[in-house]
Amino acid sequence: MAGYGQFCSIARAHEVLGGRWTLLVVRELLCGSRRFNDIRRGIPRISKTMLSERLQELIAIGAVERHDGNSGPEYELTASGKEISSVVMALGTWGQRFLPRQSEKENLDAEPLFVDIQRRVRSDALPARPIVVRFEIDGMKPRFLLLKASEISFCLVNPGFPEPLLVRAKLPVLVAWWRGDVSFIEAKRLGLELSGKRDLARAFPTWFDRYLFADVLPVDAKSQPRRAAAF
Repeated sequence: MAGYGQFCSIARAHEVLGGRWTLLVVRELLCGSRRFNDIRRGIPRISKTMLSERLQELIAIGAVERHDGNSGPEYELTASGKEISSVVMALGTWGQRFLPRQSEKENLDAEPLFVDIQRRVRSDALPARPIVVRFEIDGMKPRFLLLKASEISFCLVNPGFPEPLLVRAKLPVLVAWWRGDVSFIEAKRLGLELSGKRDLARAFPTWFDRYLFADVLPVDAKSQPRRAAAF
C-alpha cells in the first residue's frame, strides 16, 4: 500500500499503526493476552488471517516479539510496543469523553465484555471459598464466571463449584454499567437482575475494578447529574 509520502513522524507512525484492528491487537497485548486465541477472544470479529497479518506487521516494526511458549507461540510487546500505550490510553479517554454512549443502539459483541470482566476482577475482594456466578444474557447461552484464588475465568459450563449468584440482563444494560454510563442501581432499574445469597449480591459490584475508562465522564455530563439511559 502506498505511503503518505511525508517526513512527519505522525504520518509515518500512522502508516504502520493506523490499519484496521492494529491498535486493538496492541490493546489486547497491553491487557495481558499472550496467545493467539486469547488475543482473538478480545477481538472476535477479526479473522485468523488478519490477526496473523497484524501480528507480523507489529513484529516487523519491532513492537512485538514472538516466543515459543509451553503451549505454543506467545506474543509480547517490546519496549517500543509498550510506548504505544500512551496512544491507546489517549484514544480510550477521548472516545469515552466525546463519543455518544448509547449502548442500546450499538452493534455489540458479548465476548469482549466477558474478557474485560474476567481480567478486571479484584481477587482481594472475593469470597474466601470458590464460587461461580451464572450470567444469563438475553439471546445467549449461559456463561459461568469462576471466581477462586488460583483461577478466574468464564466457562461455557459450570466447572463444579457452588453457584450462589445469578446475573440476568440485556447485553446493552450490562455494557452500560460496565462502561460507566450508569450506576449499578440505575442498571438494576433498567432490568439488570441479581439474585442469590443476599450478602454476595450486595458485594458483587465491589468485586470488579470495572472498565478502565469508566470514571471518564462524557463532556456534556461534567456539570450535570448522571441520568440513566433508556432501554
